[in-house]
Amino acid sequence: MSFGIFRIHICAKNPIGELTNEELTMKSYTGDTSAHAVVLKELGNAYFKIQQDSRIILEYTVRIKIFDDKGFDEGNVIIPIYKGDNLKYESVTNVSGTTTYIDVDGKKVKASLDTKSIIKENKNKNWDLVKFTLPDLHEGCIIEYSYKLTSPFIFNFRSWEFQSDIPKIESKYVTTIPQVYHYNISYKGPYELIADLPELMKDCFTGGGSDLKTDCWKNTYVLDSIPAFVEEAYMTARSNFLSTINFELSEYTDYMGIKHGVTKEWKNIDEELMSSDVFGKQLQKKDVFATEIKALLGKQTDELLKAKTIFKHIQKWFKWDGSIGIYPDGLRKAYEKRSGNIADINLSLVSAMTSAGLFCEPVLLSTRNNGIINKLYPVVSDFNYVIARVVIGEKSYLMDASDPFLPFGLLPIQCINDQGRVMSFTRPSFWIDLKATHKSVDSYSLVLSLDETGKIKGKLTNFSIGYEAHNKRKRIKKFNSVEEYIEDLDERYPKMKILKSEISNLDSLESTLSESYEIEIDAYDNLNQEKFLYNPFLMVKLTENPFKLAERLYAVDWGIPSETRLMLSLTFPDKFRVVSSPATARLGLPLDGGLFITTQEISDNVIQLSQRTLFNKSIYTPEEYPYLKELFNKIVDNHKTDFVFEKKL
Repeated sequence: MSFGIFRIHICAKNPIGELTNEELTMKSYTGDTSAHAVVLKELGNAYFKIQQDSRIILEYTVRIKIFDDKGFDEGNVIIPIYKGDNLKYESVTNVSGTTTYIDVDGKKVKASLDTKSIIKENKNKNWDLVKFTLPDLHEGCIIEYSYKLTSPFIFNFRSWEFQSDIPKIESKYVTTIPQVYHYNISYKGPYELIADLPELMKDCFTGGGSDLKTDCWKNTYVLDSIPAFVEEAYMTARSNFLSTINFELSEYTDYMGIKHGVTKEWKNIDEELMSSDVFGKQLQKKDVFATEIKALLGKQTDELLKAKTIFKHIQKWFKWDGSIGIYPDGLRKAYEKRSGNIADINLSLVSAMTSAGLFCEPVLLSTRNNGIINKLYPVVSDFNYVIARVVIGEKSYLMDASDPFLPFGLLPIQCINDQGRVMSFTRPSFWIDLKATHKSVDSYSLVLSLDETGKIKGKLTNFSIGYEAHNKRKRIKKFNSVEEYIEDLDERYPKMKILKSEISNLDSLESTLSESYEIEIDAYDNLNQEKFLYNPFLMVKLTENPFKLAERLYAVDWGIPSETRLMLSLTFPDKFRVVSSPATARLGLPLDGGLFITTQEISDNVIQLSQRTLFNKSIYTPEEYPYLKELFNKIVDNHKTDFVFEKKL
């Protein structure tokens, strides 16, 4: 539907300057010749204005050069606007836009945005999207658009992202804030921010239902020559890395001159949550699970065994509805329905363990795709997930009972994100590290024999431990039966036939998952040839290096340490010999970060090959990136190499 509140805003003077002929004829950006588009100039001007109450106004203008058709996406503009409670919402007005280019006759052509084409779309209960597309896009064109966004939400002054998916030549943000409002201002990013000295603006703001005026501080923040933000493999949330300036209201003075603190301390958060009907008071109802837990445990006295028994019970009892958050709908209600959100399940786990006399507390966290918590200024809404922590003796265990394939003490990878906050009735809340307690281990053993007909026969065994076992169990359980999983495995390797199979410990979550297969591979039509090739890395083959940047400004974070092993024994016909083979290799990462080892031995007509890839760390710093990249280059090169067999003379 069209969105009719927009008005074209005509300024006597363009806030980012007039378009130049040099910009129009620009063929590429010297700072990044691979860029399909570049922001020439970007300006945000944010200030306060009184309407019925205090509002924050953002006037935004941007000019973008589009080099080729792959940059046309920059002409599709989406502006998120927030909808709060009590009929408070953001709005967008004064939208204008133009596309300018040189036509085939060398004439300058300018097309203007038709405001009737602007639409507003409901994304969810909290967000709408204002959308429009700049007209008449051409290779080499320049698009320019502007709008005014009005927000009643003064708690968070408008943040500003200096970095985006395309490079920017200049990005400038100007803020004018009355002295009655005090914000905590924080900049995050790898590039040096230029901040001008604050400029005092006399009597710039009148508000609070009085004629009293207050001065304002005007600040200008600039970044130049900003590279495009490139997402690469093994990153956490994009918001952790973008160059951004953020504002959070810490204090304000009302029209009576009384100061009001806004920023909370952790003790305020503790009190707010633990006294809340929808959080802390849910946990105080210890009798919710008393009957069930007493019957479940019987006469068990070992605390670790009791904890594991309760964990398995909650894990099997509940079905997670897929929604996350820190507030439950109601523990008893969820227990009776046998389903609920993440808080229903894991706070039920806390309550059940507490009713059994175990020392168990909830832990609030932010998942990997939600970003890292700002610990300086406590904000409850930054948390989007809750787990349980039980202390037994000198050891603590972190648990999430929402996933039926997670063993006791193993967190989902999405929860392994910096630190979590332990909440308690008996002590102040505190931070704990969210780390993997087990590494992911994937081990293959192949004992094979190549016969004269060109068939390879033998046994393939795969052992999976930790997170690899968790992932494998989830894959297997997606099928209606183990037999269907085997059939699918058979189809994925068309030349391989599975003659016999056995899977052990599928439902024993704390044990090694074992798969054993008797296989037959139609490797060659026949061996009546002078030469043939064999690649031993079918099950572990890496064909491409996931790390392609020349340098990386942010950490490689895959959450967990990992290990992959391959052990191969291949017997081949005596009439052949090996004339070429994958090279032996031993390459290690600094500070015992990991290693890649390949060894082999050829004796008579038997090949013995062993390969081990080990990453001891969950996170690798940007300084370690070149070594990590080189290690993967070595693995890819090794996996491309075949054994070359030649018929003996």
